[in-house]
Amino acid sequence: MIKVLRILNRFNIGGPTHNATFLTKFLEPDFKTKLIAGKRLDSEASSEFLLKNYELDFEIIEDMTRSINIVKDFKSYLRIKKIIKDFKPDIVHTHASKSGALGRLAAIRSNVPIIVHTFHGHVFHSYFGYLKTKFYIFLERYLAYKSSAIIAISNLQQKELIQDFKICPSKKMHIIPLGFDLEKFQLNTSANRDLFRKEFNLQDDEIAIGIIGRLTPIKNHSFFLKSIKDLKSRTAHKFKVFIIGDGEDRALLEKLSDELCLDFNKSDQVNPLIHFTSWRKDMDVVYAGLDIVALTSLNEGTPVTLIEAQASNKPIVTTNVGGVLDVVLENITALTCQRDDYLKFSYNLRVLIEDDPLRNKMGSAGYNHVSELFGYKRLVQDVTKLYGNLLNEKNI
Repeated sequence: MIKVLRILNRFNIGGPTHNATFLTKFLEPDFKTKLIAGKRLDSEASSEFLLKNYELDFEIIEDMTRSINIVKDFKSYLRIKKIIKDFKPDIVHTHASKSGALGRLAAIRSNVPIIVHTFHGHVFHSYFGYLKTKFYIFLERYLAYKSSAIIAISNLQQKELIQDFKICPSKKMHIIPLGFDLEKFQLNTSANRDLFRKEFNLQDDEIAIGIIGRLTPIKNHSFFLKSIKDLKSRTAHKFKVFIIGDGEDRALLEKLSDELCLDFNKSDQVNPLIHFTSWRKDMDVVYAGLDIVALTSLNEGTPVTLIEAQASNKPIVTTNVGGVLDVVLENITALTCQRDDYLKFSYNLRVLIEDDPLRNKMGSAGYNHVSELFGYKRLVQDVTKLYGNLLNEKNI
């Protein structure tokens, strides 16, 4: 049996954990997988429940954290090398940046036959300053040179990695989109919608707008709040806003809401316009209760929330960044704008709020679009084929 060591940054909510879960579970029995990851931030929602639902074993490397720490990173590197020595994998497959660096360095030094890395996004713009960005590009070029295969999760990401940042040649690059269990978003939708809207006392004529993700600068929630401020001044239609997620920017965003005179769910606030809900595990209930899903990121790989929104037949208003247009159908399932044009973003929200037939039409187009492109069965087939080709090249 072929052994795979799969390494993630951390088990937080997002595409990497979903990918790791389905690949670990459904590559069996042809591939035996050991699954490891670093420690998530306290502000991040855990996705370990997903692994447990699929009865998967996993290991946490406590020293492998999001931020750079030379001592902890070296300890993590040594721990991964020890795991490789004991497990003896034929394939080391890393996902995302920190685990991709430490995991591939350990695999290279341990002479693992096949090394694969998946870019779930990248940090080559909108994250760091010039010098740090240049260092990461240099490091990724070296690691890609030593890797057997590099996986991009979208066409745009492939272009960026090959042409814009010259991380690796095209012969080493493979496009394998993310895969998810999307059927659950089509189940019990009426009952789930009633649950969500009853929880927040939403009336039938109130449109619920939701934005889902970490409250961090890259997600650009301040842009979203400015758009909501503008929207409030331009429409007579009733709407409520749900900021679903948590992170280091929460206090700043609550302060900005106050400055913009946007009432939110403070202890003394009755029936606020904005609800900061923190993280939720019942996302099928959340999507069913929403009417519009928003995204305002400065950069994205493959935005999971937009895949799930379409699987739930919800129309989207989004900034046109990263791999967004690889996920949505512009003007069919989503309205888009440039990432600095909050007035256009507000206008797009207003169009969907005030036009019920258009909102319903755009929502209804979503599931058929994403179900085949981003189903987990397709993901498993694609990775199985790639592993098979790499193993044949090595005569394993």
